[in-house]
Amino acid sequence: MPTYRIRGIDVDFPFEAYDCQLVYMEKVIEALQTRCNALLESPTGTGKTLCLLCATLAWRKSLGAFSTGKFSASQSEEGPSQSQSGRPPTIVYTSRTHSQLRQVVQELRRSSYRPKMVVLGSREQLCIHDEVSLLRGKAQTNACRFLCKKRSKRYCTHFPPVADYVKNNRHIGDEPLDIEDLVNIGKRFGPCPYYVSRELHKVADIVFAPYNYLIDRDNRKSLNLVWENSILIFDEAHNLESICADAASFDLSSGLLTACISEAKSCVDLAIARREESNDKSRNPDDFAILRALLLKLQKRIAQVPIESKELGFTKPGPYIYELLADLNITHETSSKLIDIIEEAAQLLEEDKKQDTKGSGCRLESISNILKTIFRDGNNGHADCYRVHIQEAEENATDIFIGKRSRTLSWWCFNPGIAMQEFSKLGVGSIVLTSGTLSPLDSFAQELKLDFPVRLENPHVISSNQIWAGVVPVGPSGRSFNSSYRNRDSPEYKQELGNAIVNFARIVPDGLLVFFPSYYLLDQCISCWKNMGNASSNTIWERICKFKKPVIEPRQSSLFPLAIEDYLTKLKDTSTSGAVFFAVCRGKVSEGLDFADHAGRAVVITGMPFATRMDPKVHLKREYLDAQALSPREGCKFLTGEDWYNQQASRAVNQAVGRVIRHRHDYGAIIFCDERFAHPNRQSQVSLWIQPHIKCHTKFGDVVFTLTRFFRDGGSHCPAKQEQDDHENMDLSSSAANKSVPEESIKESSSGSTPFSLGLELCGLAEMRFMGGLVKFLLKILIPKRLPSGSKREIKTAQPLDKSNPELIPALDVIDLTDDLLLDSQQRKKQQFASCSMKKCKVPLKLDALQHDASSNDYASDAQRLGPSDLPSTVTSVKHENLQISGARSVLNAKVHLLHKDESRAVEVDAKFPDHKSKGVHSSAEPRDAEEKKGSAFLIQVKEKLSPAEYKEFVGFMKAMKSQAMKIGNVLQSIVGLFSGPERLPLLERFKEYVPAKYQSLYEQYLVTSKDMSNNNQRN
Repeated sequence: MPTYRIRGIDVDFPFEAYDCQLVYMEKVIEALQTRCNALLESPTGTGKTLCLLCATLAWRKSLGAFSTGKFSASQSEEGPSQSQSGRPPTIVYTSRTHSQLRQVVQELRRSSYRPKMVVLGSREQLCIHDEVSLLRGKAQTNACRFLCKKRSKRYCTHFPPVADYVKNNRHIGDEPLDIEDLVNIGKRFGPCPYYVSRELHKVADIVFAPYNYLIDRDNRKSLNLVWENSILIFDEAHNLESICADAASFDLSSGLLTACISEAKSCVDLAIARREESNDKSRNPDDFAILRALLLKLQKRIAQVPIESKELGFTKPGPYIYELLADLNITHETSSKLIDIIEEAAQLLEEDKKQDTKGSGCRLESISNILKTIFRDGNNGHADCYRVHIQEAEENATDIFIGKRSRTLSWWCFNPGIAMQEFSKLGVGSIVLTSGTLSPLDSFAQELKLDFPVRLENPHVISSNQIWAGVVPVGPSGRSFNSSYRNRDSPEYKQELGNAIVNFARIVPDGLLVFFPSYYLLDQCISCWKNMGNASSNTIWERICKFKKPVIEPRQSSLFPLAIEDYLTKLKDTSTSGAVFFAVCRGKVSEGLDFADHAGRAVVITGMPFATRMDPKVHLKREYLDAQALSPREGCKFLTGEDWYNQQASRAVNQAVGRVIRHRHDYGAIIFCDERFAHPNRQSQVSLWIQPHIKCHTKFGDVVFTLTRFFRDGGSHCPAKQEQDDHENMDLSSSAANKSVPEESIKESSSGSTPFSLGLELCGLAEMRFMGGLVKFLLKILIPKRLPSGSKREIKTAQPLDKSNPELIPALDVIDLTDDLLLDSQQRKKQQFASCSMKKCKVPLKLDALQHDASSNDYASDAQRLGPSDLPSTVTSVKHENLQISGARSVLNAKVHLLHKDESRAVEVDAKFPDHKSKGVHSSAEPRDAEEKKGSAFLIQVKEKLSPAEYKEFVGFMKAMKSQAMKIGNVLQSIVGLFSGPERLPLLERFKEYVPAKYQSLYEQYLVTSKDMSNNNQRN
């Protein structure tokens, strides 16, 4: 395992680290050593989590040994200041979900570090009690606490063994374990997994937990940790600002308030019933009656607020909440008493519902949480970051019928830094925020109101040929792509976008992700595509489904797992070329899911996902930021509302495009289908690693051409993987077409001539007969140019020839149709042909047989089109003997006049091949039949129309056709893509002559699609 010394600390890393990984670990250690905060962006697939763990634990290890194997029973009872003082700082590693934490634990297992660790979870994940495990929320918490009390008759049998089990099993947590491991320990040995984790976290070197364990004040207080100098890590932190703001806000709807009033009435009735039945005076019904009366007054007070605009609602500054509650006699002094009454009410209701295993919890506890949020810290200083808002809405059909209006009281926090600033008060050493999509970093830091001296925007570990990123401003018919409010409802826009996606579904292999700015636009477009069409053609939706089976992201979270399962199933269906997932930016698909390799070969962004401007929360957030920017404080930078609005959309885009290219060997395309992405300010907010690859295309035809070529070359995108698989897979890279095989073990023959290896094995001509005259021509005419540099040459100067002479035929590139393509490079080096003796025989190849009408575009010679730079640099007439080419079925004897590049001299190249069936009979290399002439002319035309690089690609497909390394359908589709474009349509028509009969219909489909595309481009 490699060890890297970074800033004086030895970091063990399980692999050879990339440069960007070393830079990332250096930034982590810098932040920890200098006790400052860090903001680190590193794309998914760069090993971010493993680097973060290794760097952090190496730094921690440098401060002292890990706490593995240690545990003292007294530590479970002592406070953190007594038991943990003097210990190295604790690392608290948080992520958004438990599934993400599970992946982090997997990465920890790959490292060499073994700190004392624990994963914290809720009772919902960890409880193994038969009845309590079926509950959820506060109902589960209260039931657990009730059953753990010693005076309870239904005492939980899993709670008592916890202390002894942890004391007798000091190794627990020494090896990485996740939630499932803790649950298995509880089921096997009896102790409660929840309380085992609570004991372990007191002595752990590193604690893993979801965000809310740090952000939520009550959860944070429940942790028995020394916060002084501790290290807080927020992984996948791209949504941290919104999570912090939401955690500090609340919404109290009319429905929730009505339910709380009902529960308060139930508490009054229960308390009175207990007094009457069992003389139980532990619960005072008067307290619950007061609670109910206050809630009724609050409901009435909210209903009396004048709302002039239904869209804007009623808005007041944050401190107005204290004025509103003061009318109900709810103040800092009385709020604590009210919270105590609510806790008693919750316990009373829980005791009454103890037989109900499906209890949803006490609604009154939401009122308690609201009061704690409003009256925290004993002052009103934080209220300036809030806004009071009352919104009116029709809740259901019954309310509409009777004219009843539902109102929601909200207290929205617009300063996410409130939660983060509390960590500074606790004396935390460093806060590290990291994710694959934090850009733009400046706005992120300004929102959290923290200083981040250490920052990093890391590049990706992939190479440039593994990503295609482009802006597509127009569709197939030339209409602009712009999903703004003015354009998005236009039928023309929807039709143009649909036709573009049809093309992407055809070009992109396997999985395609299409992200819309909103559910509204997603629904509108799909509805339009299903209905848009005429009697003579399929609808857009049917054309999409022809290439890929669709899956649509559901609005309901409960249906999302089924959608993912459906998508994976359709990906495996071989009847189409994959599946397409229609999703929404900021939705479930765009958050934290791994669409690696074939699951996500391309992502399409159909527009900028701006939030609704007139949404009350968005409107007030913009106003708040603008007010902050107009009254800046010294040394402080503030975002404007417009900047925040734009950057939130950009961050949602970055999160969506991060679904593809998930690791070092992955490749994919990022397609921006909105003209606004062409603006430099928009591109500057895209993740830094993507920016250098973005190209703006002015025509849709260019997009189709480059995208087709990108996916056609998919096999060469991942060099490391390709090297690993060389023994099994044929090399389809463009350079493979012209690779020569070095000579080895060259022996002198009896005649004294030197044989040589052509690197070209002509076997199985019958198998290649389906390519007709094209393959014959390639085999017969192109072989002479395949001479290796080491063979003996006899140069014979001919008379000077006029460069303008159309009879001069330059040598074409060799297409290596060999069976040894499946051999690895070492095997190729050893490959050679057996030699046999034969007499030298020259039969000149007449140039008139290759002469074509110069006036015909289809039959004009290469000499008329290619300049001297395209001709060979050396002019030779090669005499070779005793050459046997295994599997050859015919004799080719050629003397071809070639034009010298520099001296304009013609020379002769002699080539001779034996016919095993009749050694004495020699056949001329003249392409006598029409089939060979067609092949000759076609290749000349191909080389004229294609660039050298494209011609090499064509060569690769011919090799794949011969060796069956690619499916015939994929080869044909790739060649159609190569020949796409108005000037290359004749190539498409002529190539059809060389397609096997049984594949003619398939080729016709590709041909029709290509013609449609070309016609659309011409109309542009």
